[in-house]
Amino acid sequence: MPNLKELKTRIASVKSTKKITSAMKMVAASKLRRAQELAESSRVYADSLAFILSSLAGKTTNNSDLPEILTGRENPKTTLLVVNSSDRGLCGGFNSSITKETIRTIKEKYKNVSVDLFTIGKKGGDVLGKTYNIIEKRNDIFDDLTFNNVSVIAEKLMEMYVDGSYDKIELVYNQFKNAATQIAQVEQYLP
Repeated sequence: MPNLKELKTRIASVKSTKKITSAMKMVAASKLRRAQELAESSRVYADSLAFILSSLAGKTTNNSDLPEILTGRENPKTTLLVVNSSDRGLCGGFNSSITKETIRTIKEKYKNVSVDLFTIGKKGGDVLGKTYNIIEKRNDIFDDLTFNNVSVIAEKLMEMYVDGSYDKIELVYNQFKNAATQIAQVEQYLP
């Protein structure tokens, strides 16, 4: 049985650990709040831009002079789904909701269409790669998330659409609602 001095030392150690944990929790909450404010402030811009682009694309259906990247192709036969997941686990249903939405989309929406996947994030590629054809896995993007690194991927996707490799490209991602809730979304990227 431990003596009184060992018990006091142990109690002091636990109290010290509790203080450190409490400070770490406050720092994490502050970082999360800051990230949440940034995400919410950019949502207005993204929604407005999406509305403008969809309005332009909607008005181009009768005009044959416009490029296919705006008007689209008739009877798409090949589709690319860009699946955005995380590189790490232990994040609740974040990754599983994306993989479930991807599988549901392929089964319900693309029964007679050839579908390939382009995965961003390790977890989505690991799960979906067992069943579906993945043309490329990008597991390095979250290590250095900058506009330049992301624009390389966007250029590559546009190139694949323009050269006719794919007739349609869609994004599968989680839309941030709050810290505990993200909603799986499938959004058309091209055309």
